[in-house]
Amino acid sequence: MPGVIVDVALFCHIRDLSFGLPRLNRSAALALIVQKFGGTSIGTVDLIQAAAERTIAARDAGHQVVVVLSAMGDTTDRLLELARQITPRAAPRELDMLLTSGEQVSISLMCMALHRREVPARSYLGSQVPILTDAVHGKAQIRDVGCERLFADLDAGLVPVVAGFQGADEHGNVTSFGRGGSDTTAVALAAALEAAECQILSDVDGIYTTDPRVVPTARRMERVTFEEILEMSSLGSRVLQRRAVEFAGKYNVPLRVLSATVDGPGTLISYEAPELEGPVVSGIAFNRDEAEITIAGVPDRPGIAHAILAPVAEARIEVDMIVLNAPRGGRVDLSFTVHRSDFEETLSLVDGAVGGRDLSTEILGNARVAKISVVGVGMRSHAGIAAKMFQALAGEGINVRMIATSEIKISVLVEERYLELGVRCLHEAFELDRVKSPG
Repeated sequence: MPGVIVDVALFCHIRDLSFGLPRLNRSAALALIVQKFGGTSIGTVDLIQAAAERTIAARDAGHQVVVVLSAMGDTTDRLLELARQITPRAAPRELDMLLTSGEQVSISLMCMALHRREVPARSYLGSQVPILTDAVHGKAQIRDVGCERLFADLDAGLVPVVAGFQGADEHGNVTSFGRGGSDTTAVALAAALEAAECQILSDVDGIYTTDPRVVPTARRMERVTFEEILEMSSLGSRVLQRRAVEFAGKYNVPLRVLSATVDGPGTLISYEAPELEGPVVSGIAFNRDEAEITIAGVPDRPGIAHAILAPVAEARIEVDMIVLNAPRGGRVDLSFTVHRSDFEETLSLVDGAVGGRDLSTEILGNARVAKISVVGVGMRSHAGIAAKMFQALAGEGINVRMIATSEIKISVLVEERYLELGVRCLHEAFELDRVKSPG
């Protein structure tokens, strides 16, 4: 199936401030859409040609189109491997310079494909749009987006083709948004341009109730709310980057997830609520990218959790599930989860915060855990979802290590070896293969 730091306050107020730029008079007769093509959708020259045809079809239907591209196929992974062959700890600025080169290849080839079909197009790096970011390499956040050059191209009948995943700080240094960051580029442009829709075209034809590779009977959803997809993105679903969903929800940019090669309606993501009698649970999300850290025997005193987690936050490491048990003997156990890629660094930071200061404190780590979640806006008004979930898992002998909840989701941490079994049993328990998506 279908998936970063959550700090929406750092994003500028697109609709309120229009990024500080004067808005041009747009023709009401033309709908402006942003099409973003993922790396698997443009992994070969033939696929780039097909993507160009898809863009031309949208133009022929009367739309103005802005295209955002990822790097071709596994280009980013290959560039990362080149960096690793040089040094295991590349300077973040130089790593951004390297990784953002992949999108430059994509946008150039896409423009050539459009030119060959007599469609005028112009390529832009993030810095040329310009997309202004903060100076945090690898995890940059957008501060400002310029629209004037893009509007001028659209009014002249051109197709702007923009490199995803990248921008530049106030000093002109190239920055990147992290893996999946092209989604964020597309949504930010759609918001700034006040596009009618932002289309995410990839190798999947929509968002499913869970990963069809794990549950073959999973169903494609016709519509899902921003709340649901935000939860699913944050919980491990890989169709959309979480930051992109946050951006879209904040500025009410309708998103549509489509196949880049197969015609179909895809899945629409918007604020429109499901029908009253829609499904209670919309989907099952899961994430293998989890690691658990426990600090056992922490002194039970005010501020201890902050003292432990503050260095982690300062390193921009995302903390997910957190459990603080009831005190006993003046001590508590604090457990939380992070991405596996941040596991070793987090252990080091935690050790620096508490290690050696108290011989009664022990730091434990487990990188063989996974998270399973049930998600649905219908859960707000229905009791018994948690009981049904725990009953299904217990029936398969799956032990729950942590629990986290919100109004529309319940997440559990389990041993990784039980992940697929847990997903299948919950998909069956909530009858998601037999429930039609609201729409």
